[in-house]
Amino acid sequence: MKTSTITLGGGCFWCTEAVFVRVRGVIDVESGYCNGLQARQPSYEDVCRGDTGYNEVVRLQYDPQVISLPDLLTIFCSIHDPTSLNRQGNDVGTQYRSGVYVSEPSDEAVVMQTLSELQASFSQPLVTEVQALQHYWPAEDYHQDYFLNNPNQGYCAFVVAPKVGKLEKHYSQWLNT
Repeated sequence: MKTSTITLGGGCFWCTEAVFVRVRGVIDVESGYCNGLQARQPSYEDVCRGDTGYNEVVRLQYDPQVISLPDLLTIFCSIHDPTSLNRQGNDVGTQYRSGVYVSEPSDEAVVMQTLSELQASFSQPLVTEVQALQHYWPAEDYHQDYFLNNPNQGYCAFVVAPKVGKLEKHYSQWLNT
């Protein structure tokens, strides 16, 4: 099986990870940080300061024979607000910016075309940045599978769970069975 990789920033990585671990064709989801100003591994505390340039992201490894990049991006744009600059809900700062980070240069054209098509679904302009993936670092172990391990934690119950519910309601055809 040939797999592909795409990295997505859609606000808090707990939310994005919780959705994509449930998507059929997604083989692995890892929370991390990318596209910071320096090529050194940041800590969560560093990134939370908002001055490192790093974004909270999830790196998806997926099977393009099962789910396409445009389908992943459609789900992505429905579970966060791609029209909101440097914030998702109460999470504010450049570390929560909307972004798609490509590992393969050929994916950039697909991403740009898909976002252009998705723009019609939004009344405000999309502010999702599209860049080559740089300076990627996995997040600390306690961030991995956070929602799975902490479903009753306040943020998970009130912010993450509704995003998972939206996936289940509107994209049931893409749920793992």
